[in-house]
Amino acid sequence: MLTTNYVDGAPNWIDLGTPDIAGAGTFYAGLFGWDFEPGGEEVGGYGMFRLDGRTVAGGMTVTEEQGPPSWNVYFRTSDADATARAVRDAGGGVLFEPMDVLDRGRMAVFTDPAGVPFGVWQPRATRGLEAVTDVGTLCWAELYTPDVAAAARFYRAVFGWEVSEMPFDGGTYTVVRPAAAPDEAAFGGLVPIGPDPVEDAGAPYWTPYFEVQDCDLTAARAEEMGGKVRLTPLFMEGVGRFAKLADPAGARFAVIASAPPSGA
Repeated sequence: MLTTNYVDGAPNWIDLGTPDIAGAGTFYAGLFGWDFEPGGEEVGGYGMFRLDGRTVAGGMTVTEEQGPPSWNVYFRTSDADATARAVRDAGGGVLFEPMDVLDRGRMAVFTDPAGVPFGVWQPRATRGLEAVTDVGTLCWAELYTPDVAAAARFYRAVFGWEVSEMPFDGGTYTVVRPAAAPDEAAFGGLVPIGPDPVEDAGAPYWTPYFEVQDCDLTAARAEEMGGKVRLTPLFMEGVGRFAKLADPAGARFAVIASAPPSGA
């Protein structure tokens, strides 16, 4: 389970790149109850989404030339420069070299061998998101990739991730967790993009999952506010009820009403 006791290799930040940050603020306020606080010139207008005063995501304006609207997932590192070297050695690419963000931390953005962007955050004054797994916050991350085995090898080489297989009707689901962490520390999964009927096999990506109280109600609300239901709510035993959505600008994300822990 994802917690704010971040360790290396675990997701510790997410942010939204969108051409309309004001519109995104309105959409996510209606969907999750978030407030958006824009940043100043010193951070290029990069702002924070907050829920009950706690930071749950970042957000910024991006132009068409900078890339499509998207949610971006960052993983904790103790040394962004060393991680950049590990990415190169494992066959990935570097989109943005490690850089300091004021006194808050050090960041970099990479691509894996399939071309999927992801980031790292080396904390200083800002450790990471201030709330996760609660309703309205990040609770899981999922990589849609053309080659699960190759992705597992790459991220293991970069972050030391542990990988395990969770069986379900019709197949298995590849679960990832930080190095030397127990099974209950799993924070995400690797999914083959080719067989997925709602995904574009040529556009692999990382997507965040947000915890919600009612998956069906959230999906309906997203559609009412101009978003899109990419996958209608589905129930999976022992997991919960989930749906794939997109915001009005097209940034993809998912929501889940998680099943209660076994024995709860």
